[in-house]
Amino acid sequence: MAIAKAERLMNLALCLLGTRRPLSKRELRESIEAYLEAGSDDSFNRMFERDKDDLRELGLVIETVENLDGEVGYLARRDSNRLPPVTFDGEEAAALGLAAKVWQQARLAGAASGALQKLRAAGMPEDVDPYESHGALEPRIPVHEASFEPLMLACRDRRPVVFDYRKATAARPAPRHVEPWALECWRGHWYLAGWDRDREAERVFRLSRITGKVRSRAGTFTAPVPDVVTVRETVASWAGESATRSALIRLRTGAGYPLRAKAVSVRELGDGWDELEIPYGHGLDAWLVEFGPDVVVLEPAELRADVVDRLRAVAKG
Repeated sequence: MAIAKAERLMNLALCLLGTRRPLSKRELRESIEAYLEAGSDDSFNRMFERDKDDLRELGLVIETVENLDGEVGYLARRDSNRLPPVTFDGEEAAALGLAAKVWQQARLAGAASGALQKLRAAGMPEDVDPYESHGALEPRIPVHEASFEPLMLACRDRRPVVFDYRKATAARPAPRHVEPWALECWRGHWYLAGWDRDREAERVFRLSRITGKVRSRAGTFTAPVPDVVTVRETVASWAGESATRSALIRLRTGAGYPLRAKAVSVRELGDGWDELEIPYGHGLDAWLVEFGPDVVVLEPAELRADVVDRLRAVAKG
């Protein structure tokens, strides 16, 4: 069975690398004997999708192209699958090992281990053990959202996606059609940056607000992908990190620890409430709404009005 699958993967890779134009599923099925022997279309489709994912996991860059008739084709360009010799010094190898260790507690553990094996085959020093303890530091990045893995693969393969997303000010989720660019972790939360097709603008989405499954869509990106995607800076600006003003709020005692961490000053008011002075920047109203009845905005008046408007919108559904 293992030999048959390896032969099938090799034949698929040769077909994709040897063509000058995208090949459809039908053409690939007619060209590879193992696919012709598939009992049904469903059986072939499942086999082909698994094989395509396996080749991508091995490092083959497979492009998905849609022609004018709407038919989807596949090819692996030789210039996209050719790399110069890879060499690392001791410090670079140690940094890669440390990065791989970060993912050992996440769903990318297998991918990290496989990447190290490929790098060792390409010349990375074998005396560097990324899983050996080198001190008290134990780097970990938590990944709890089910949407992380499909979005990571969509970012890698440049595939558009659709998912249901609940905004902080909305009572129910709504579908979003997105061209995903990059994922980044900021203050313990994962965010996706990409192009929102419906709004025709760049947007950042918090993964914990994605509900249901992430569905892939055929076709290519309609907007150019920027060379540098600054997810962290974008999220920070929306969270008021780049604020030049201050706001005064009342916060229920024992609640709102993220707000307390940002506070310039805290004063006990009694009766279960504290008064906080916090940085005020773009997007602070959306963040304050998340704390519901635990927060009351005292000033400035425009921030209080924005928070009230958002709460009313949520109440109306």
